Amino acid sequence: MLMVSCEVVGHWALCVGFLKDNSTQVVESPSTLQEEEEPQPEEFVLVEKTEEDGVVEQIIFSSGGDVDIYDLQTLCDKVGWPRRPLSKLDAALKNSYMVATLHSIRKSPGSEGNDQKKLIGMARATSDHAFNATIWDVLVDPSYQGQGLGKTLVEKIIRALLQRDIGNITLFADSQVVEFYRNLGFEPDPEGIKGMFWYPKY
Repeated sequence: MLMVSCEVVGHWALCVGFLKDNSTQVVESPSTLQEEEEPQPEEFVLVEKTEEDGVVEQIIFSSGGDVDIYDLQTLCDKVGWPRRPLSKLDAALKNSYMVATLHSIRKSPGSEGNDQKKLIGMARATSDHAFNATIWDVLVDPSYQGQGLGKTLVEKIIRALLQRDIGNITLFADSQVVEFYRNLGFEPDPEGIKGMFWYPKY
C-alpha cells in the first residue's frame, strides 16, 4: 500500500509516498499545478489631451505585443537607429516574452471612425520565464520625448516581470542614456560584473 502526502513548496509540489514497511519513496506529482500563465496583456489610456482645434489625442499603453513591423521600422528611423531586416525584426518581436507599445490616437471632432493611429513608443523583454530577463529596444518618437513615456514603458515591463517572480533584470544602454536607466534603479556593472560579448570576426 502506498500513501501519498503532497505539499506545495514555492512553485513545486513535493510528494512523498509512505510504503507499508514504513520506508519512503518520492513519487511523481500528478500534474495538479497549472503551468504559469504568460503575462496578461493590458491596455489603457495613459494620457489624454484636447488641442485648441478640438482634436483629442490619446496615448494608449498596450502590452499585447501587437506591433506592425513597418510602423516599427518608421519609428526606428525617427530615432536614428540603423535599419534591420524586417524578417529578423518580426522574429525578434514574436520571440519576446513581452512587448509594450505606446500609440497616439488622434480624434477630430465630427470624424468618428477616422481616428489617426501612430506608433510612438516601444520596449520589449526576453526571458527564460524563470529567473532572468533582458529589456531591449526602448524607443520613443523624438517629438514625444521628455514626457516620461520611456520611463513608463520600462517601469511597466519591470512590474510585469516582478509579478512573474523574475527578479534578475538586465539591459544594454548607450552611454548617453545610462543616467536615465540609473534613475530607474539600474546599476552599471553591479559588484564588478561585466557584460561579455562575442562577435563574428568577419
